[in-house]
Amino acid sequence: MIMPLSLHRAAGWPPAAPLRCPPLRRRSYAAYPRPPGAPAAASRVEDASSSSSFDPAAFEAERLRLDAEARASMAAAAAASDAEGEGKGGDPKAWKWKIRKRVWDLLEAEDIARNPRPVHHRIPNFAGAALAADSLGKLDVFQKAQCVKVNPDSPQKQVRFFTLTGGKKLLTPQPRLRTGFFSVLQSQTLPSGSILEACTSVGAAKYGRPIGLDEKIKVDLIVIGSVAVDPRTGARLGKGEGFAELEYGMLRYMGAIDDNTMIVTSVHDKQLVDDIPVEKLLVHDVPVDIICTPTQIIYTDTRIPKPQGIYWEKLSPEKLGQIRILRELKRRIERETGQLLPTGPPEKLPPTARRRR
Repeated sequence: MIMPLSLHRAAGWPPAAPLRCPPLRRRSYAAYPRPPGAPAAASRVEDASSSSSFDPAAFEAERLRLDAEARASMAAAAAASDAEGEGKGGDPKAWKWKIRKRVWDLLEAEDIARNPRPVHHRIPNFAGAALAADSLGKLDVFQKAQCVKVNPDSPQKQVRFFTLTGGKKLLTPQPRLRTGFFSVLQSQTLPSGSILEACTSVGAAKYGRPIGLDEKIKVDLIVIGSVAVDPRTGARLGKGEGFAELEYGMLRYMGAIDDNTMIVTSVHDKQLVDDIPVEKLLVHDVPVDIICTPTQIIYTDTRIPKPQGIYWEKLSPEKLGQIRILRELKRRIERETGQLLPTGPPEKLPPTARRRR
């Protein structure tokens, strides 16, 4: 039996200790926006959809290969983190992996998880995802939005559908930003009967218009996937790859969003947790303003500062090497400013498993 929709506000919750965000412009360039008046360089972003000979089967095979490798890497990273612990010399993010594993295990154990399964090392699909999306679609902030950025994961597919059928502009990233950047889709530019396909990763690459860093676009609302979220503070955990944070930082650089841009997530009620320590969050972690579940809408009134851009000193050379658009952005900023950006400490990426056919 479906519970009636309820509005929940966490009353009396003490203000979270504010995280110190570095200013937008400073010597270390921790978060570097586009310099005022700086000449815009032409973007060289390429996308699978830019070719008239787009091959959906090849694109999907490559996406599945990258997905399998990434999940194997995250599984290895989680196992290593669990073995090291959070003590002296251990992984400072071990607590995140413990919460993620607890949520993933719970969704599978209680048969809340839905395909693709297992949900471990994914933004988990869940029973009632369509109900959560329906509640999200009724939000005033969604109704008024003209352009909505939605993550490409399975539980938010219905949100992408509502965005397109509502006559809105859909901005969605290419999977893991490895095959491109963002794609823009609008229902009026899609072939007849293709909206459902356009809501998938293959469809977004097939029908979407790829954009570059110079695109003049205003995003009115961000819909983000989550593994766990704290309704009291708006603190959120993703699956551990950090792409949501990178996407957010690049949109800040482009001037597409600001501190007032609302961030919404849709999750199952079992993904609501109360043990995400705000004081341990990093400066680039993205909080959420609204949570939609199959049974309720939660306004977090988050006090966690939103990231101001890309924090280059947190970005390892290995991670940078995986994402072409980030390398382009780094070269551009260095060319425009005449100064080298900092890089994060080297990251030993776990070996990836070869996907069995």
